[in-house]
Amino acid sequence: MYLSALHLVNFKNYTDLDLQLTAGINGIVGQNGAGKTNILDAVYYLSMCKSYLNVNDRQNMRFEQPFFSISGQWQFPEKTHEVQVAYKAGVKKLVKWNKKAYDKLTDHIGKLPVVFISPYDGDLIADGSELRRKWMDGILSQLDKKYLEEIQRYAKVLEQRHAVLRNMHEHRLFDPDAIEIWDAQLIPAANYIYAKRKEFLEEFIPVFKRFYQEIGQQSEDVDLSYRSQLADGPYEELLAASVKKDAFSQYTNVGIHKDDLLFTIKGHPVKKFGSQGQQKSFVIALRLAQFDWLKAHKGMKPILLLDDIFDKLDHQRVERLIALVSADYFGQVIITDTDPVRMRDLFSKLPGATQLIEIKENQASTL
Repeated sequence: MYLSALHLVNFKNYTDLDLQLTAGINGIVGQNGAGKTNILDAVYYLSMCKSYLNVNDRQNMRFEQPFFSISGQWQFPEKTHEVQVAYKAGVKKLVKWNKKAYDKLTDHIGKLPVVFISPYDGDLIADGSELRRKWMDGILSQLDKKYLEEIQRYAKVLEQRHAVLRNMHEHRLFDPDAIEIWDAQLIPAANYIYAKRKEFLEEFIPVFKRFYQEIGQQSEDVDLSYRSQLADGPYEELLAASVKKDAFSQYTNVGIHKDDLLFTIKGHPVKKFGSQGQQKSFVIALRLAQFDWLKAHKGMKPILLLDDIFDKLDHQRVERLIALVSADYFGQVIITDTDPVRMRDLFSKLPGATQLIEIKENQASTL
């Protein structure tokens, strides 16, 4: 599977842009602010029905325009499929597969697996646990539709439980029966999510470690571990033990919404003890392991999007990374960079199909 053509209308800085892409490695070069990352984000949109960078669809429209559209031609072994995302201010977002609109966007997620490696990935290390949970959820949702449904169900029930706790606090009335109604729905969703996250990480962690060593080519002891309150006992017992604290705080203090991942190097937190190069290698290894996991479970190669990967990586690590992703194991790759000379030099050393595209004044030309 690969993306052969991309068409953008009023998407971010582009009025109208057509791109033809090769099945191998595509380099997109241009100055900072030219819109290179926006092209990668458009590819991600066609896969996940949302932007990688902006939660609000309205923020992805070109300035003073009422709509945007993204369309792509996806080449599968058996046929070509057309995917389109269209959004108009004040109107529900529309996603079409071969000109037929989905009733539910969740039916599309997972059909076109994609992995995005971005400078913002450093936030996985620097920011709070919510981002790391969303990272896990994004991977699992591309494979397991039920997982996506349970995540959505858990979030809705959790909010209802919080509303009951706030109402009880306001009226100074403790009603355990009112809480138990929502607990009965929260518990099975949490148990499913916890089991899937645990299973995923048991398989994922060894692959992550292997990729870290291949990028850095050094014997640094890196690890990640899963922290969940559900490891301490049955969720129904944890909820029961926490109910008085919950009533006082108006918040559910135990559950999979408190899960986290601990990233370490030589037994210490990467956030505090890892150099910039080590942190960058850590998150790239996470993403490459994500690619490996999706490829193994979906039976197809995800598209790999590499945005400004040369930032904070030394030349040797860059060359090893490019050599790694140019191997037959990986499929289509789209890379952005500000330096066409550097990109052309790297591409000259690679086997297989490559293409270099320059973005200038919101237009594309092949170099």
